[in-house]
Amino acid sequence: MLIPLIGEQMQYEFNQIGVIGAGTMGSGIAILLALHGFQVVLVDREASILQMALARILERIDPTQHSEIEQRIATTVNPGQLKLCDLIIEAVYEDEEAKREVLTHLGGICREDAVVASNTSAISISSLAESLPDPTRFLGIHFMNPPTSMKLVEVVRGEKTADSVVRAITAFTEQLDKVSVVIRDTPGFVANRLLFAQIGEALRLLESGAAAKEDIDIVMKLGLNHPLGPFELADFIGLDVCQSIMDYLNKTLADERYRPGSILGKLVREGKLGRKAGEGFYRYTK
Repeated sequence: MLIPLIGEQMQYEFNQIGVIGAGTMGSGIAILLALHGFQVVLVDREASILQMALARILERIDPTQHSEIEQRIATTVNPGQLKLCDLIIEAVYEDEEAKREVLTHLGGICREDAVVASNTSAISISSLAESLPDPTRFLGIHFMNPPTSMKLVEVVRGEKTADSVVRAITAFTEQLDKVSVVIRDTPGFVANRLLFAQIGEALRLLESGAAAKEDIDIVMKLGLNHPLGPFELADFIGLDVCQSIMDYLNKTLADERYRPGSILGKLVREGKLGRKAGEGFYRYTK
């Protein structure tokens, strides 16, 4: 789909889009793109992960759409297939070194005119851009989870991101029926700076014995009209992901509000990672 930029010569045509990482966010982004008519190349290191991702994708959509969506989403373990993509979205695990490794490899594969984006929840876009030969075509596209239903997208401008790229991606998110906000590159951006300060405070309240986790969640839902309490939301996000983001924000900002705390760390060490593991702060049945 052609994204015209009025008053500029540069135009971006996003028809085939690559997504690197077939986990929760990567597969969710792939569904969103396919449902809006884009051709998607979904890449991961293992064929078994891609098979599970495709099965999850088909479970989430109407059976009458299965054939159509399967035709739009190609899965591969070969990153070289991304060389034909107009836009490539990195959506691997929230770890700076892992993302840098992917982006460095990608820099030798993608077309010179392709736009590259990261779906990172918190990591500096300007820092990640150092892994690419052309940082002007790199930015953050932070979809909320699940991408198919959450309306917001944070478009994060790095220090060297071109204005034309920011405008093109903003127009692209509108084609996905999303509302985008353009944010200056800062650790955690806006959504997670606010969210994890809240989760951090909830953890301190729990650790101090001020209230039980269930009661803290009730206060947030019934007192502040949040759809989920902080512990329910942390389980939904994944406690390992929460710990990774909070560690990054605590270290980068030197701010105790983002300290993960002992309870969260204990649950992660025990493999109680939230909904995806069947147990976190709460227990879940499939």
